Amino acid sequence: QVQLAESGGGLVQAGGSLRLSCAASGRTFSRYNMAWFRQAPGKEREFVATIDWSGSTKYADSVKGRFTISRNNAKNMAALQMNSLKPEDTAVYYCAAGPNGLRPDYWGQGTQVTVSS
Repeated sequence: QVQLAESGGGLVQAGGSLRLSCAASGRTFSRYNMAWFRQAPGKEREFVATIDWSGSTKYADSVKGRFTISRNNAKNMAALQMNSLKPEDTAVYYCAAGPNGLRPDYWGQGTQVTVSS
């Protein structure tokens, strides 16, 4: 069973940057799609970004051009670089993995990102 653990969340001012990391266990990590989702207070969880085993990426329109998803299979790690952060980006961010990056099978516990205005 895949175990995911996020880190790197915190408080940042609008316009700032933050990098989230996701440490993963499991021997099939390199063949999973990795993804980041987020959930703001009182709102539904939403898709942010995904990356497949070959490095192909997809992004939600709301973060396109500002966020970059990456992965390092040798280190069993995925990351989300977040630039030009906006208060609307405030949410708990979840690392996720599975054969379908838009419908992941495995989830981390989440890390809080707060963007102040």
